[in-house]
Amino acid sequence: MKTTKHTLVALVEDKPGVLNRIASLFRRRNFNIESIAVGQSEQSGLSRMTIVVDGDDAKIEQVRKQLDKVVEVIKIMDITDEESVARELALIKVRATPSTRGEIIQIVDIFRANIVDVAVDSLIVEVTGDEDKVDSLIELLRGFGIRELTRTGRIALTRGSAGPLLVEEPKEVKVLRQPLKPPREETESPPDW
Repeated sequence: MKTTKHTLVALVEDKPGVLNRIASLFRRRNFNIESIAVGQSEQSGLSRMTIVVDGDDAKIEQVRKQLDKVVEVIKIMDITDEESVARELALIKVRATPSTRGEIIQIVDIFRANIVDVAVDSLIVEVTGDEDKVDSLIELLRGFGIRELTRTGRIALTRGSAGPLLVEEPKEVKVLRQPLKPPREETESPPDW
């Protein structure tokens, strides 16, 4: 059975505990989440979650259906086979000496990355791109000595004008509120307890 990297994208309510509930569902099914990125979406009160996980198609589809049943999950899709744009951000702290600094700067320029901090003995490089680009830059910088490294994990959007996770805005509904109980008349006295 062939396993592939799947990219699941979910629109979820922006509430405490939602991330934990979703991660627990993967844990209970014995899946290792390769990366998970969560942030605000274009719709207020909703967050967008991008989850990258390895698994065969049938098991991933089963997990996707179970996630769809979670109350706080508005929509979830597997966009692995869709045309999409996927990016990742990495910050890399690299050892730098006066003799290696110029070479590091040249490599960073080739990858269209940015140097965001300079210290006497190190540089912090910011790189954004697909996973292969980030991996390639990290591999080249290993020769100089990587002191620290952090990556966001994959974030992705499908190409085209109609996004699969768009939720229609609810139409304004006027609700006339009726009191649950009729108001107590002035002549009634409160109970004596």
